[in-house]
Amino acid sequence: MTKKPQDAIALLKADHRTVEELFEKFESAKAPTKQATLAKQICTELIIHTIIEEEIFYPALKGKIEDDMYDEAHVEHDGAKLLISQIMAGQPGEDFWDAKVTVLSEEIKHHVHEEEMPKEGMFAQARAADVDLDALGAQMAERKAELQAQFEAEGLPTPTTRTLGPVEVELGAPVA
Repeated sequence: MTKKPQDAIALLKADHRTVEELFEKFESAKAPTKQATLAKQICTELIIHTIIEEEIFYPALKGKIEDDMYDEAHVEHDGAKLLISQIMAGQPGEDFWDAKVTVLSEEIKHHVHEEEMPKEGMFAQARAADVDLDALGAQMAERKAELQAQFEAEGLPTPTTRTLGPVEVELGAPVA
């Protein structure tokens, strides 16, 4: 018996639960090596998740959900990417590293809430719009598998924001 593929929203919600579990494990981890491993897993999951949302899911929703929600989702992704790049460049024990992971967790919780809110959230609006969530889910699952294989072979890419480009941030550097 073949398992029915997940629709786009089920796939994204499953990603949300995975990342929430990883953040919980991070909060209870005491050993720096365990923290570093969990932080890398969190960053990997979030990079893949943001790529499939930005390449596939969000474009399918453009003009079909509230513009403010659409724009805020992109800005929230950009904020997360800045922290992800800093977390990936750092390590446990460095100044503010733990705080960056904590703030990333808080930002992700907010973002997930915005997407999953009953009635007015992005997912509810997507279900109400004329969007083929099954086809999107299949496309997103395929892209996710490609990215996972690519990252295992080549490592993680530098996250790119919509408005800033690559987010290689050096603290104390002048802002252009």
